[in-house]
Amino acid sequence: MPPPAGFCSRTIGWVNMRFWKSRSFLWFCVLSLAIRSLYGQLSANFISSDVTDYPSSSVIRVNTSLVTVPVSVTDSKGRPVLDLRMDEFRIEEDGRFQEVQKMAEAGQSPLQIALLFDLSRSLSPRFEFEQKAAIRFLEKIMKPGDTVSIVTFTEDQQILLRNSPSLKDALHQLLMLKPTESATAFYDSVVYTAKLLQQMAAPETRRAQIVLSDGEDNRSDRTIFDALREVQRCDTIFYSINPGGASIRLNEISIKGQRDLHSLASQTGGTAFISDDRSDLDGIFSLIATELRAQYLLSYYSSNSSLDDQFRRIAVSIPGRPDLRVRARQGYFAARR
Repeated sequence: MPPPAGFCSRTIGWVNMRFWKSRSFLWFCVLSLAIRSLYGQLSANFISSDVTDYPSSSVIRVNTSLVTVPVSVTDSKGRPVLDLRMDEFRIEEDGRFQEVQKMAEAGQSPLQIALLFDLSRSLSPRFEFEQKAAIRFLEKIMKPGDTVSIVTFTEDQQILLRNSPSLKDALHQLLMLKPTESATAFYDSVVYTAKLLQQMAAPETRRAQIVLSDGEDNRSDRTIFDALREVQRCDTIFYSINPGGASIRLNEISIKGQRDLHSLASQTGGTAFISDDRSDLDGIFSLIATELRAQYLLSYYSSNSSLDDQFRRIAVSIPGRPDLRVRARQGYFAARR
């Protein structure tokens, strides 16, 4: 029996309509997926331009113009001053006044310490005493919230402990140290450790390198200028203990080594000590511990928001207390972290 009149044309029309509707739906799906993918890429790019993720510590650092400055304050007798108010401090950046936004009271902000041990031949005679003094130092300085890294160096660097809150683990690693007869890559080691601390750092945390070394370098690819720049860039306070004593004045190499140690310390708000005999190591470590436990942490938003990788000079003072001695880092590099 033949189909009713008009059946074929109506059937073909219906098929065509379903076909075009299906194609339209398919194109709609493709277009939706494309828009969604583009939106995701734009969002990822926006986030990645402002945030850097450091996998080693699972810390996300947001790029802002917030500048943190650890500050040590002592009286005329060298005793820490612990009762200052935020409004008593004045900060200038490149000569311009900056308003202090926040202050962590003396010794209250978390501390990340890196102990650097020079295992080269020049430190061998007194190594055991340095080792035991460092153990007593950590026992005194560490409190909940603080972390310690232990790095040894000769021609290369070796991380024995990375950003650990465990005093027990730190003491165990210190007891295992042994001196060597190798050469010394001092500058390379300072740069390496500064970067290590920066990668692990949480916001508004003080960072300090404490180095047992004579500063003599005979193997580095880097220079003292590279080391100073990296320590400043990574917002790290530098302390050193030179066990050479009076012998540092015997030759130009030793004199230059101590001069480099002093430069790194003075530019970052730390101190370069010289140990004259075995008995004074505990005293030196005690001074460092007292200072770190008494540091204020000032924070301000720089009035210069450009991230141009230029060095900005910082001056911290207490105008109402000219009798006090203030020590802080002398500047920072304005760069994305």
